[in-house]
Amino acid sequence: MTLKLIVLGAFIAAVWYGFKFVARRNKAKHGQVSSNEADQCEEMKACSQCGTFVLDNNSSCGRPECPYTE
Repeated sequence: MTLKLIVLGAFIAAVWYGFKFVARRNKAKHGQVSSNEADQCEEMKACSQCGTFVLDNNSSCGRPECPYTE
């Protein structure tokens, strides 16, 4: 009888710590996804000549009459 209780306690502890491990891993993974998405976003604006969207850091839209040509 005592052996059954010890095995049952060990099983419950293993399941408990397993869930805690998975929850911590998911929380860390979710935090990394959020920070990576924020790093990859860049503002864009429409070119005043042709309306093509270009990066907000004054990059060229590729047309010769573009005011952002470098």
